[in-house]
Amino acid sequence: MGDIGESNAQQQGEPGVTQVPRIAVRPGYDISRVIKGGWQLAGDHGEVDGARAEADMAAFVATGVTAFDCADIYTGVEDMIGRFLRSARAQGQDLSQVRVHTKYVPDREALATLRFEDVEAGIDRSLQRLGAERLDLVQFHWWDYAVPGCIEAMAHLSRLQAAGKIDRLGVTNFDAAHLERLCAVADVATAQVQVSLLDARAGGDFAQVARAGEVHILAYGTLAGGFLTERWLGQADPGFAFENRSLVKYRLIIEEFGGWDLFQALLASLHRIGVRHGVGLDTIALRATLDSPHVAAAIVGARYADRLPQTLRVFDVALTGADRAELDAVLGQRRGPTGAVFG
Repeated sequence: MGDIGESNAQQQGEPGVTQVPRIAVRPGYDISRVIKGGWQLAGDHGEVDGARAEADMAAFVATGVTAFDCADIYTGVEDMIGRFLRSARAQGQDLSQVRVHTKYVPDREALATLRFEDVEAGIDRSLQRLGAERLDLVQFHWWDYAVPGCIEAMAHLSRLQAAGKIDRLGVTNFDAAHLERLCAVADVATAQVQVSLLDARAGGDFAQVARAGEVHILAYGTLAGGFLTERWLGQADPGFAFENRSLVKYRLIIEEFGGWDLFQALLASLHRIGVRHGVGLDTIALRATLDSPHVAAAIVGARYADRLPQTLRVFDVALTGADRAELDAVLGQRRGPTGAVFG
């Protein structure tokens, strides 16, 4: 895996229209560098208007955001994407560049007894929900390293890939040591892990293992669950009393990063840079993450397409040397988080 550049598989289009760059993660398999996340459609973040969400998927595809991230454990999301795809095909829409990345997540209680038949049943369920003959990319997750069997499960997925049920294989939330072992039994095209200006752990040993195995890193948490937005600029420390456990997690990341004061210094820096470029601080945070040499694409959570134009501004921005120096002055004070990715 080499350095990531905006020129990789760059789409061509009309002048003045934001074009979403693409990157090939394997020969013949390329994706948009921004991926539409599906977790927020599962309802954990509030009520979801399913009809609106499905209709808005067409807007993402039309603008060039043609990669979708979901999982078999995201309640109703595979079905939702499947309905969109069926409707789009019926209307004759061009879906040739659309890639749906789902996850195979075995039941935690079944890890110790997982068989090939169990894995195949999970893949068949995703195929049925998505209305697909073959899954574009299956990202494998294992709940507990203390329970043996993850290497064998990956081998089962590789067998299903050879049978034509899966096009490409990836992993999600594995550390460097396990990623290296998984690469020995399957062609791992991608690895989905948390990466943001607040969490740079993927740039260490994990990135080295990924590069050696030609594994492309797909970053989630790039905006830290919304903390890296204007909403939190200049706000007092809210503590840790959030109903959403995802926000609790990111608040803990902020604490490891250096605490609320250093976080506010980062937001202020991002805001100043954003003003210079005429965009929000979230756009600068996303741009800086996409500029990381080990990040192939970033997953941006979105229920609907209302903020899509703002998201696409990331491809209109090129950070200057002065911008990077200002960010580095803050990031150089970080204390963490340290340790293994997904540790």
